Amino acid sequence: MGPFDFFQKKGSKALQPQPLKVRKQTVTSTEPPKPLRKPPSTFNGRLAPPRQKCSIVAPRERNTQSRSPNPRKRAASVQARLESDSEEGATDDESQGASVKRLRLSTEPEPDLQRHIRNVDAFVGDHDGQLARVHAADIAAMDKPTKFKPAFPQNPDAKLVSLQYPSAAPMERYELVDPIQSDEFNTLDEIREVIMITINLYLPESEAALMKDETHGLLRRLKRTMAKRQADNYIKVLQEWNDLMLRLCQNGTLAQVVDSWKAIDLALVERILTQTYSRTVSPRVGLLKQYENGTDNVYGELLPKFISDILRKDTHMKSNQLFVDLGSGVGNVVLQAALQVGCESWGCEMMENASELAELQRREFIARCHLWGLAPGSINLERGDFLENAAIGKALKRADVVLVNNQAFTPDLNEALTNLFLDLKDGCLIVSLKSFVPAGHKITARNLNRACNVLEVEEKKYFSNCVSWTDAPGTYFVSKKDSSRVAAFASKNG
Repeated sequence: MGPFDFFQKKGSKALQPQPLKVRKQTVTSTEPPKPLRKPPSTFNGRLAPPRQKCSIVAPRERNTQSRSPNPRKRAASVQARLESDSEEGATDDESQGASVKRLRLSTEPEPDLQRHIRNVDAFVGDHDGQLARVHAADIAAMDKPTKFKPAFPQNPDAKLVSLQYPSAAPMERYELVDPIQSDEFNTLDEIREVIMITINLYLPESEAALMKDETHGLLRRLKRTMAKRQADNYIKVLQEWNDLMLRLCQNGTLAQVVDSWKAIDLALVERILTQTYSRTVSPRVGLLKQYENGTDNVYGELLPKFISDILRKDTHMKSNQLFVDLGSGVGNVVLQAALQVGCESWGCEMMENASELAELQRREFIARCHLWGLAPGSINLERGDFLENAAIGKALKRADVVLVNNQAFTPDLNEALTNLFLDLKDGCLIVSLKSFVPAGHKITARNLNRACNVLEVEEKKYFSNCVSWTDAPGTYFVSKKDSSRVAAFASKNG
C-alpha cells in the first residue's frame, strides 16, 4: 500500500472539459492569446476526493536537553493503502491511460544536462549480484487468508505469475489474489499499472500504439481476461508482455528511450514510491503509532506533487546539488528528491520507529529503481536530533536546498533552526511552512545580531491536495541565505 493511492475513490470519474463554442470575430490586439484553461488535475484519471482532516495538537515546549521525536510527522493511517478499482466492470483503456501521461519534456523549465537517468547495470543480463527486494507475492498471498482470496476462483492452481519490468532485472513475482478489504494491496491493479506506465513512458510511439489498440491490443485483452476472470488467457497475455519486454531490452530499445528522457515523469516517481511504501511501511504501519506520552503532536506529509513543484519550480534543483530534509520521517521526500532530481539527498529523523522504516524504504527503493532501470542520487538517512547530528551539520554546510516542515514547531525550536542556518552557504534555499523571518521584520542597529537577518524570504501559495492533513490550500515560504544583507546595513550605517 502506498502513501498516495488512498486519495483515489472507487467509481469516481475525471472531469471532462466542456466542448468549445467557436465564433468568428475580428479582433485587433497586440497581446498574444491566452492559453485555454486546463480541466482540474486528476490522479489515475480520477478526481482525488477530500481527505480526512486530522486534529492538530498544540506544540510542546522545547526541552533544552533533548528533543522529543519528530514534531512534524503523524502516524501513517491504516487507511493509507492502495485501494482496489479492479471490479469486473473495469474502466476502459482510455480512462486507465489517463493516469500516466507520456513525457512532456517541454514542461521542464531547464533540462539537467548532467543528469544520468538510466541505470546502466539494470540493462545488463548478468544479475548474479542482484539487489534483494520484496516481491508482491511476499505481501499479498493466500497464506494470509483473512486478507486475500483467489483472484481466479475457477483456476485455484493458477496462482503464481511473473512480470518483466522495463529492464533486464529478474522478474517480479505475483500471486494472483484479490484483497478482501479494499484498503489492502491489489495485485491485479499493480500489474495493470506497471504495464500502463511502461507503455506510456518506455515504449516507442509505434509500439505503444499497438499495445493500446482498442480491438486487439494487449491492454484490451488484459482488461477482458480480468473482467471475465479467465486465468489461462490472463497468464498468456502476461507471457506475451514478458516476451516483448525481453526483446525490447535485448535489442536496446528500452535503453534508448530512457536515454532520450530529460526528466523522470512524476507518475513513474509516484509509482516507485508507492511500491516501496507498500512493501515496507504498510505491513508495519502500526509502529508509527507507538509514541511516548506527550509526544503525539506530530504532523503530516507534504505530497509528491507539492514536493515536485518545490524541487523543479521553486528551487530549480539539479543533479549536482545537495538536498536536506530536516525531520524526514519514513524518508518519502528524501527518496523522491534522489530519484526525481538525481541529487545527493539527506534526511534526519529522531523517532526510532520511523527511522527503522526509513532504512527499510531506502533499501527497497534502490532495488525498485534498479528494477525500473533508473539511477537515483545517493541517499543518506541519519537518526537523532538534527540540531546536534554531526553528519547533518556537515551536510548543511554543503546544502543547496533545505526542507523543513516546521508547521508544528515551537518558537524556540524555529529560533534554534534559524541559528543553525548561519552555517549554510550563501545562496542556499530553505523551504518551510512557517517563515523563519517575523512578519514586517527589518534590520536595525538594535537587532543587527539576529540570525534571521541573513534570510531573504518569499511567501508562496500551495493549492489543494498538497499536504496530507487537509485538502485546503495554504502558504509556505522560500528563504535565501544572503549574508550581504547584514554587511550592507552595517556599511551604510557606519
